[in-house]
Amino acid sequence: MIDTPVADDTPEGSPQRPLPLVYGSHPDQVADLHLPDRPGPDRLPLVLFFHGGFWRAAHDRQHTGAFADALARDGGCAVANVEYRRVGAGGGWPTTLEDTARAVDGLPELAARAAPGRIDTDRVVYAGHSAGGHLALWAAARHRLPADAPGRTEAPAPVRGVLALAPTADLAHADRLGSGRGAVADFLGGSSAEVPERYAAADPAVLGTPAGRTVVVHGTDDEALPVDMSRAYTRTTGTTLTEIPHGSHFDVIDPDSAAWPPVTRALRALVETLG
Repeated sequence: MIDTPVADDTPEGSPQRPLPLVYGSHPDQVADLHLPDRPGPDRLPLVLFFHGGFWRAAHDRQHTGAFADALARDGGCAVANVEYRRVGAGGGWPTTLEDTARAVDGLPELAARAAPGRIDTDRVVYAGHSAGGHLALWAAARHRLPADAPGRTEAPAPVRGVLALAPTADLAHADRLGSGRGAVADFLGGSSAEVPERYAAADPAVLGTPAGRTVVVHGTDDEALPVDMSRAYTRTTGTTLTEIPHGSHFDVIDPDSAAWPPVTRALRALVETLG
């Protein structure tokens, strides 16, 4: 199912109005498709981006709309800014993970239908910030899930890259730190001692190396999630870490920050890998 885009009357040179995508029947099973303002000669890689906010309903995709526009422009790609059910509005275990799986499985085709001839569905990148970075890493490791876990696939996801921005890459570690005032326990319904089977099916640090090349970008002065979490995750999984000196938690999604060039370089490197 997909909404029919309205006629675009955006002035030339302004960001295009995002195209609405609907990947399920719930009001939060939607995404906004951002495209570069000037069509190029080639079809565009597609970035499926999951916003952060500690999986809580108080935070939605609207706060990453400008980021998605800038990433489409500077990264030369299409960006689907994905919404999903969150804690406090029908989300949490296992609903948020089920929405993530449904989104990555269905949105490439929906995006190609919304922008005919512009999207290359063979070149897909999963991306996310903070809790959304967790979802991107998890989505690319679904073939590593326990047999009865929600969202499990038999084969690796058809993803060519993962761009994780200040991700919650180790749920048990974040829970011990009390990140987001108990956000992980709220998301999974308890601590790792109380619901170990849920952590085994949701924690990127447990699941191991994702499908596709993975690049993590993290500020050294992150006040919400310590950079040591990404250092340990990338060291264990053999993935790539780009550190932003003195970078904060939100610098990695701020097009006006010093983190922006490394973020767009990382994306372009993934896109070039796709080629």
